[in-house]
Amino acid sequence: MGYRARTDRSQLEQHATEQAALRRVATLVAQNVPPSELFGAVAREIGTLLGADYSGMLRYEDGGTVAPVATWAAVGEHPPVPDRWRTEPGDPTTMIAETRQPARVEDWTAVPGPIAAFIHDELGVRCSVGSPIMVEGRLWGGVAVHSKQRRRLPADTESRLQRFTELVATAIANADARAELARLAQEQAGLRRVATLVAEGASPTAVFDAVAAEMEALLDADQVALSRYEPGAEITVVAYRGSGTWRVPPGTRVSHEGESVTALVHRTERPARVDGFARARGAIAEIARTTGARGTVGAPIVVEGRLWGVIVASWTGEEPPPADTEERMAKFAQLLDTAIANADSRDQLTASRSRLLTEADEARRRVVRDLHDGAQQRLVHTIVTLKLAQRALRQGGLDAASLVDEALEQAERSNAELRELAHGILPAILTRGGLQAGVDTVVHRLELPVEVDVTAERLPPEIEASAYFIVAEALTNVVKHSRAGRAEVTASVRAGALRVEVRDDGVGGADPAGHGLVGIGDRATALGGRLRVESPAGGGTVVAATLPLPA
Repeated sequence: MGYRARTDRSQLEQHATEQAALRRVATLVAQNVPPSELFGAVAREIGTLLGADYSGMLRYEDGGTVAPVATWAAVGEHPPVPDRWRTEPGDPTTMIAETRQPARVEDWTAVPGPIAAFIHDELGVRCSVGSPIMVEGRLWGGVAVHSKQRRRLPADTESRLQRFTELVATAIANADARAELARLAQEQAGLRRVATLVAEGASPTAVFDAVAAEMEALLDADQVALSRYEPGAEITVVAYRGSGTWRVPPGTRVSHEGESVTALVHRTERPARVDGFARARGAIAEIARTTGARGTVGAPIVVEGRLWGVIVASWTGEEPPPADTEERMAKFAQLLDTAIANADSRDQLTASRSRLLTEADEARRRVVRDLHDGAQQRLVHTIVTLKLAQRALRQGGLDAASLVDEALEQAERSNAELRELAHGILPAILTRGGLQAGVDTVVHRLELPVEVDVTAERLPPEIEASAYFIVAEALTNVVKHSRAGRAEVTASVRAGALRVEVRDDGVGGADPAGHGLVGIGDRATALGGRLRVESPAGGGTVVAATLPLPA
């Protein structure tokens, strides 16, 4: 009876001691102390509680290595430990990683690998027990106690270790959550700053520099480069941040042939990573070696569905970039898509307006010239001839009738030329009958079968005029260049826009940069619309314009 009482008392004392240790660790967890302080306290508490000679905690890393994060010794200082250990099949760290369960070693002499050599030879340990630290279902690390004594560690050591690992897992999860929230907040702030520049219409150079700076800071990268793909398997660096800037300043043009993230992204149009350049070939790989880059991640910059360039981040350390790096970089690449597209649109609009102004000035000069050289000269001739006829009538001359006939002929020619000139400016039928009537007039003058399906709805004058000239110019190109047997013209109002399409069955191969098509595109752009040209060789041509209607 007395033995049972002493045993019960001993168990109660052990339980109380363990609960006190767990409360101290739980308090540290609740206080969000730094990880190093928490890990050190856990190693001390479990070592003391379980009467061990040594205890420690480690973290699993990629590449089959583990890194110690805390150590404790019952007597004196714990001997120095390596920064990292390579795991070995058959050692406890591998057993824990494979089973996600506690592991026990009763005799280290039979265990292979560098960890076993250190624990047995350096520390003189005979037996050990380790338990995994699982954070949200993921193996994060492990804790272990070691004894130099001949007696085995108690049978309940595994379960008692697990109670501490649960607290450690909670602390790590909390710390990870706080770090993730902080990281997301910083990332969103960076994205907002870049988005503000884009919305304000900042120049592409300013946006490129801002993105490079934000990503260098957010990713803790050693180098960040933004490059534009060029013809001939080359890139042009448009922004660079980090070490080695003098080697690749903005404006540098270099081949991307060989083995590099830039080449991978160009080939696949998807994010990619490279973990080393020791044996890689190519100009970019050589630059990476000279700048000390090891891990590199790249994300494509796609503008309006077309691969435009690449953004690349590099690190010089041995640690590989985090698994979510590609995803984070892609968010900034999407903003670059908008910035570049906006800048291209502004440049195209400026060029389009400039061409329209030049074309308008030339049209005015042509009208003045045609009036001066044609109708005006004929009218002057008419006036002079009528004055001669007037004089002949007063003098009783016989040639007065012929002079009147000549003046009448010149007046009729002047009238015809004026009508033709007015038709080239804006046909009266368009003003009276709308787009449908205007297109019918154009089609009736052509020696080409044209099927017409044009809305009879009246539209704003500027829309009708632009649509008319787009159809007229497109059909003129069909007659002159396409060798087509037939054509189709359609125009309809859908989703708040007039959609005009001219299609032919000719030889195709139309040049979108040709003068006629550029002029059509300028008209569409001036009204905030867009032009699409499809002209495969031998497959006919489609010229389609979308003109937004006023709200």
